[in-house]
Amino acid sequence: MTSDVIVIGGGVIGLTTAVVLAEEDPGRRVAVWTRDPIEHTTSAVAGGLWWPYRIEPLERVGDWSLETLSVLTELAGAGGAVTGVRLVRGTQAGTGLAELGPWAEALPELSPARPEELGGHAEGLRARVPLVDMTTYLPYLRRRLEAAGGTVCHRAAASLDEAAAAAPVVVNCSGLGARELAPDPDVRPVQGQLVIVENPGVQEWFVAADHTSSDTVYALPQPYGLVLGGTAREGAWDTTPDPEVAAAILARCAGVHPRLAGARVLSHRVGLRPARSRVRLESVPLPGGARCVHNYGHGGAGVTVSWGCAREAARLVG
Repeated sequence: MTSDVIVIGGGVIGLTTAVVLAEEDPGRRVAVWTRDPIEHTTSAVAGGLWWPYRIEPLERVGDWSLETLSVLTELAGAGGAVTGVRLVRGTQAGTGLAELGPWAEALPELSPARPEELGGHAEGLRARVPLVDMTTYLPYLRRRLEAAGGTVCHRAAASLDEAAAAAPVVVNCSGLGARELAPDPDVRPVQGQLVIVENPGVQEWFVAADHTSSDTVYALPQPYGLVLGGTAREGAWDTTPDPEVAAAILARCAGVHPRLAGARVLSHRVGLRPARSRVRLESVPLPGGARCVHNYGHGGAGVTVSWGCAREAARLVG
């Protein structure tokens, strides 16, 4: 066997899990198999804001999220230019403290928003949380993995058994790919469309996301531009940007930041969030004596729970 652990999936969940496995045991041979280059994974198009969003089970999400918050806060201290992580203040509109889980009690600098910060909503919260530039963060994770002796291979896994032939333990972080690989019909796409515009001076993030709606409003200031969103279309597989949807996103965001009316569009993005009724994080036997640790189904909260789930997956690997 060429590796001790094969991690399938080169997105934020797979890379983070591989980093934890390699760093916790320096002698462990960890290899990531990724169908797509890390710059072309679903994670690469993520807005990158830390906040529990459309993910179950709620009773476990809080711990995963707070563990990740602690790590990302530390990485922000190392400098956003190096890690891609910054701590940024912003507003979660349309949400009251009573609607959040117990995790909110541990969130520093959480406070009610003032009326002028709400973008027309009746209530909202202010917080200073990690905002991650995925174009910098994913390469950072790859470098960190390689520094720990791990490798990233541009290779698709046709089956779990194929990976098990190369390592006694397989960690399945294939996201939407788990629909066929596991196979797991509970995995489904939630399409998200974004518009990147030239930032007219917006320094704080703004989110108004109704979990029951397919349309959301958010503006996330990143080094490469202002990320505007968005959509949450259940079961939609198309990754082609829709001009009408893009125009609607711009209009909704301009309602919050009038300076965005007429902002120069830099690019359009569409990603498919790997959703599931609840995150699958468990160890199961494979034929021939190998084991598979499943770690997928994080929906739109992969960044938010990445380190918490990675450490739990590492404990299951043993």
